Amino acid sequence: MSGLGEFALGLFVKVHDAVYQRTNGLIGHHIPGAPDSLLLHTVGAKTGQPRTSTLSYARDGNDYLVVASNGGGDRAPGWYHNLRAAPRVSISVGRTRFVADATPVLPDDPDYGRLWRIVNDNNAGRYDGYQAKTSRPIPIVRLSVVLPPAMPPRSVPPSASPG
Repeated sequence: MSGLGEFALGLFVKVHDAVYQRTNGLIGHHIPGAPDSLLLHTVGAKTGQPRTSTLSYARDGNDYLVVASNGGGDRAPGWYHNLRAAPRVSISVGRTRFVADATPVLPDDPDYGRLWRIVNDNNAGRYDGYQAKTSRPIPIVRLSVVLPPAMPPRSVPPSASPG
């Protein structure tokens, strides 16, 4: 990709990030031609402050899969360090928020190859390119929903209330 192309992509990602987060998932979950995105809510491992990251995801059954690629950088992204320190996270998929447990899956896991194919195919082969740029193994993170989304309170019709 050319320098201008990389700049344009970086700018698009920053704008998408800001819009998705500021609209609490109303705008940005699905963008035509791109993988769907979720918001990962973690707590900073060093600061204890809430952190939110916009990540593309794939599905494996009921689980959500995200990849700690950091664009093929030599270090894992900050959100990965945060969830390793506190694996109970929350995710927003569109406007629905779930509590989930985060489990890193590394190349020594027998399921890694299968999951890698899922996430890589979902992201147009980009993760293979990222892995080629770094010597560190790129983790896949399985996000398993443990609590369903909060349901709005139901109103009781007047005829159903005790008289």
